[in-house]
Amino acid sequence: MARSAGVEEYSRAFGHETHDDRLMFEFLLVGVFQVGMNWQVAASKLPVYRRVFANLDIKKVAAMDLENIDAIMADPDMIHNQRKIRAVIKNARAIVSVQQEYGSFANYMWQFVDGVPHTKTYENEDEVEMTTPFAGTVAKDMKQHGFTFVGPTVTYLFMKASGMIQDQVLNR
Repeated sequence: MARSAGVEEYSRAFGHETHDDRLMFEFLLVGVFQVGMNWQVAASKLPVYRRVFANLDIKKVAAMDLENIDAIMADPDMIHNQRKIRAVIKNARAIVSVQQEYGSFANYMWQFVDGVPHTKTYENEDEVEMTTPFAGTVAKDMKQHGFTFVGPTVTYLFMKASGMIQDQVLNR
């Protein structure tokens, strides 16, 4: 089975250190949609997310309302989960808020790792963690800043995607 352009694009960017708010928003969005499904299914919809969420312009997404949600839900290519769609909009609003407080979404997130990626080394692929207590602490802070659908697993995946946490597997 051929991988979709969205999956290829996501895979190329995943794990590379980024301080780009729009790309970090994209990683968070995929994390939200991944809940309850395979990451490849969620990532395969990147072109759709960009189309229905104003090319992931954070301020435009933050300004979306019920009418926009109805239109997104009507898109035949979109994952039809209203809770996740609302979460994306709410998270865009939270990003706008933290941008005002911290200067950027990246500044806010990278403070949790003191601006330096945390590298975790594992012997084997099956040892790689999907979450940690640290991710729970970060998720709790994010929720206090207005984010939603950011439990420890989504937060940990998002931090890995943005390069804040980097896994090294010795026996790949």
